[in-house]
Amino acid sequence: MRRKMLMKTMLVLATSALLGGTALAQGAEWPSKPIKIVVGFAPGTPPDIFARMYGDYVGKKLGVPLVIDNRPGTAGNLASDAVAKSPADGYTFVYNLSTAFTINPYIYSKLPFDPDKDLVPVATTMRQGLVLIATNKFPAKTVKDMVAAAKAKPGIYSHASYGAGSPSQLIVESLKDEVGIDMLHVPYRASPIADLVGGQVDTLMEPIATGYQLISSGKVQALAYSGPTRHPALPDVPTLSEVMPGFSMMSWHGIWAPAATPQPILTRFNALMVEASKDPDLSRRIRELHSEPLGATRTEMAAMVRRDAEIYSRVVKARNIKVD
Repeated sequence: MRRKMLMKTMLVLATSALLGGTALAQGAEWPSKPIKIVVGFAPGTPPDIFARMYGDYVGKKLGVPLVIDNRPGTAGNLASDAVAKSPADGYTFVYNLSTAFTINPYIYSKLPFDPDKDLVPVATTMRQGLVLIATNKFPAKTVKDMVAAAKAKPGIYSHASYGAGSPSQLIVESLKDEVGIDMLHVPYRASPIADLVGGQVDTLMEPIATGYQLISSGKVQALAYSGPTRHPALPDVPTLSEVMPGFSMMSWHGIWAPAATPQPILTRFNALMVEASKDPDLSRRIRELHSEPLGATRTEMAAMVRRDAEIYSRVVKARNIKVD
């Protein structure tokens, strides 16, 4: 009896080892074909540019092309939905703005996928703050002056945005609630820059990558920066935290995968993305665009989503902001 039990145990262990070895061999085969990165925005936009930067680096390391598939639409939802419904085999990922997961679930009444259950964080790439810029005709020269002017003339001054529920609106809405001011929100479907420069609107919260050129050319003035510390390219521009202690909001990009994607693939992909963010040449190119390479772990990335979602959802609910 003991002999039979011993032989049965040895057979089970041998079978387990064989299956384990097969699984490892299968894992070692990834990737064996090109990997598709679905980008939620059009070619030539910042998400597309950064996706291609990181894709080139990681593709060379893996020995397969990372093919960019641009699917713009509904603030990144179209791309997220496509990947959420893709096979979870490690060959399809989505590159999106963080706002697709920190804002969209709260401003769209119904999404065709569950961002919490259908997709999982894989890696971050870069981040940048936004700068509060104003027309040169605006009487305020600092955000403190803006607050004073808005309190003196409630509802007279305006802040433009890239649409209802965009970070350019929600960050200013947070400021308005914090300091108790009333400013007119003017949402745009396209860029508000021309109207801001022309003085048709007074202020705009703009990503620094594009805002810096407007500021340095003298077309607009800078009132405040949304990052935790002053930006090295704008050392004289105060942060919003100097008016709202502890407040900072950064725009960041990341990569997500279908939820059932094997963990070893997610771990390896994250490691390569973190390595990419530390690469001297890639880091230099990102900083030249006034952005910051951001190599976070998957756990850190998930925490970033939760933190930003908590802040944005609070503003969305308080202002009852919906886009559909």
